Amino acid sequence: MTAKQINWLMFYSLVFMWGTSFLVTSVAVDQFSPIQISSMRITLGAIILLFAARLRGRRLPRDLRSWVYLGLFGVMGNALPFFLISWGQQSVSSGTTGVLMAFMPLITMVLAHYLIVNETLNRYKIMGCALSFCGVALLLGPQIEGSHSIFAQLAIFCAAASYATNTILIRKLPKFDPLVGGAGMLLVASALSIPIAVYQGFSNIDAPSASAIYAIIWLGVVPTGIASILYFSLVERAGPSFISNVNYLIPVLAFFSGIVVLDEDVTYLSLISVAIILCGIALTRKTVRTVLKVKS
Repeated sequence: MTAKQINWLMFYSLVFMWGTSFLVTSVAVDQFSPIQISSMRITLGAIILLFAARLRGRRLPRDLRSWVYLGLFGVMGNALPFFLISWGQQSVSSGTTGVLMAFMPLITMVLAHYLIVNETLNRYKIMGCALSFCGVALLLGPQIEGSHSIFAQLAIFCAAASYATNTILIRKLPKFDPLVGGAGMLLVASALSIPIAVYQGFSNIDAPSASAIYAIIWLGVVPTGIASILYFSLVERAGPSFISNVNYLIPVLAFFSGIVVLDEDVTYLSLISVAIILCGIALTRKTVRTVLKVKS
């Protein structure tokens, strides 16, 4: 197998792991609370990344300043969005959740315009954002049945915004070795979320089903732990531009896996909405060509 084929295999593995995480979360929320899901998921992921970092001879930082940064990354990139997604999916389908998360690269792009040098908006990015927003409005409009549904959708949108903010912070603040940074982020996030889960108690859990337990294990081991290792490796092998294309496929997989596996509702309107959102994302990737005029 060539290096290029390996890169594509890793790429589609990531799409599968991240794209189906919303489907698996829908199974877990039937018996576990949002904070229980996020804390157990983060802890399992932290164990895997710590083990991987140890195997590669990486050491965690020992200075307070580094842990402050890792704590910030852990909250914005793990603890907060994992909780918000789990909470939102109590009343929002996995497919809709995946489509809402497509807003993450769009929010990142807008924030980068104001906070990152040489990341200015152009007409294609603005038109793409507007088109994607129309697609989301079209998708969610018929689903709004009450205030709880609105807040759940807003929570998932805030999770996407949290991921986007973390992306900007990682680019602005000091860099860490990818494995060390990932392990440190999850370690801090687990240290923050576990006490909250313990304080809340586990009285809601009688005898969890095997499917719910497997869902928690899958979320922690696969899309949180193994996927992080694959992500770091693929960035080193193929670069960030190559891996950014997952943003096109994850919403599609999340949307259709919910329909196929969980028998979630699908309408022509929802299919059109997803197509509009993906077209908007694609439009934001278009670059403006500058034509130089040479005086004769």
